[in-house]
Amino acid sequence: MTDRAWPASVVVVGAGQGGFQTAASLREYGYRGRVTLISAEDALPYERPPLSKAYLMGRSDSAQLWLRPATYYVRQSIDLVQGTVTEIDPAGRTVRLADGTAYAYGHLVVATGARPRMLDVPGAGLRGVHTLRTERNAAALRKGLQAVRHVVVVGAGFIGLEFAAAARTSGCEVTVIEARDRPLARVVSARTAECFTRLHHQRGTRFLFGRVVAALRGDGRGQVTAVELDGADVLPADLVLVGVGVGPCTDLATSAGLPVGDGIVTDSRLLTADPHISAIGDCAAFPQVHSGNLSRLESVQNAVGHAESVAARLTGAAGPYDRLPWFWSDQFSTTVQIAGVDEGHDTEVVLGDDPDAFSVLLFRGRTLLTVESVNRPTDHLAARRLLGRRVGLTPEEAMAKGFSLKEHLARHG
Repeated sequence: MTDRAWPASVVVVGAGQGGFQTAASLREYGYRGRVTLISAEDALPYERPPLSKAYLMGRSDSAQLWLRPATYYVRQSIDLVQGTVTEIDPAGRTVRLADGTAYAYGHLVVATGARPRMLDVPGAGLRGVHTLRTERNAAALRKGLQAVRHVVVVGAGFIGLEFAAAARTSGCEVTVIEARDRPLARVVSARTAECFTRLHHQRGTRFLFGRVVAALRGDGRGQVTAVELDGADVLPADLVLVGVGVGPCTDLATSAGLPVGDGIVTDSRLLTADPHISAIGDCAAFPQVHSGNLSRLESVQNAVGHAESVAARLTGAAGPYDRLPWFWSDQFSTTVQIAGVDEGHDTEVVLGDDPDAFSVLLFRGRTLLTVESVNRPTDHLAARRLLGRRVGLTPEEAMAKGFSLKEHLARHG
C-alpha cells in the first residue's frame, strides 16, 4: 500500500493498552498521516495488569505504570487528547466529544474496552464498595487496605482472587463470595481451580461458594459495614470489592448503527460492518483463530495483537488476525499461564505429580484446545508454540508415561 492509499488520518477512541498500541504501531510501521489518540482518563496511557498486583501493594507508583512518558507522544506526533467521545458519525466520518470538539477520520479504531459490572442490590452505592479497572480504582483500594480489617470480595474470577491475595498479604481478614461451586469456573479446569482454592485457604482466605449477595448494609452515614447474603447470613465488611466480570463498552458503536453482540462485531481483519471503522481489544467480538466462532477476549496480549494487526492493515498488510490467545495470573507466589481458548472440552490430561506445579491439557475429541500451566513456565512456552503451529497431539500421546510437551514439540514442531 502506498502513502496515497493510506487513510489521511486515524482516530483511536480509547487509550488503554490496545488504543495506545495502535497509535504506536502506526508510527512504527511508517504511517505518516495524522494520529489522534483520545483518552477518557485524565492520565497518560498506562498498564492495567499491575493495578491488581504490584501497584495495589504499593510496590510501584503511577509513573511506573505509564506505557510511555509524555515526551513520547510529542516525538511521535501522536495527538493525545483527553475527553469523552459521545458520538460517532459514520456518514461524516467524525467523532464528537462531550465538549463539542469534533475530529475527522479517514479510519476510526474503536478501543473502548470494557466496564465492570455492578451489583444490583440495596446498598451497592455505599462508600467502601469498589470495582477494580482503572488507576483511580486501584489507588482508592490501596489506600483502603491500609485502614480496614474486614474485606469481602464478591466474585472469584482472576481480579477477585488477585485482590484477595493482596488483601491477605496486607493483613486483612478476607472472605470471597462466589455464586458458582468453585473459583475461576468460567476460565479454568476444575483441577486448576482446586489448586487456587487450596492456595487461598492456606493463606487464610475464607470462601463461600454457591452464595449470592442480597444487600449491602451501611452505618447510616453512607459507609459500608456489612454484606448480607441470601439466607440472611451477615458478614462484617469495612471494604467490598465487586469482581463479577465486565461488559464491553459498545454504546458508541450501537448508536452509530454498527452490529453489536457480546462486543462490537468484526470480521477476521477486525473490521466492523463499516469499512472505515475497526474495533479491537476487550470491546471487540471477532472470529477465533481455530474455530471461527465469534467471541470476545479480555487480555493485554489480545489487545496488543489486535492493535498491531490493524496498524499493519492500515499500512499495507491485509492478512487476518490469527494469533494464539494466552493469559496469566499471579496470586501470592503462584502463577497460572493459559495458552489457547477452551470452547468446550471433553477430555483432560494432567502432566506432573506435584499438586502445586502441573499442567492440564484440555482436548475436544483428538484436538488440543488449551493448556493450563501452574508454576510450569516451560510447559506454557511449549504449549504456545505447539498450539500456534497446530502441531498434532492426541490425548493418548499426552497420557503416555514420561510425556513432555517440550520434547513433543521438538520431535514434531
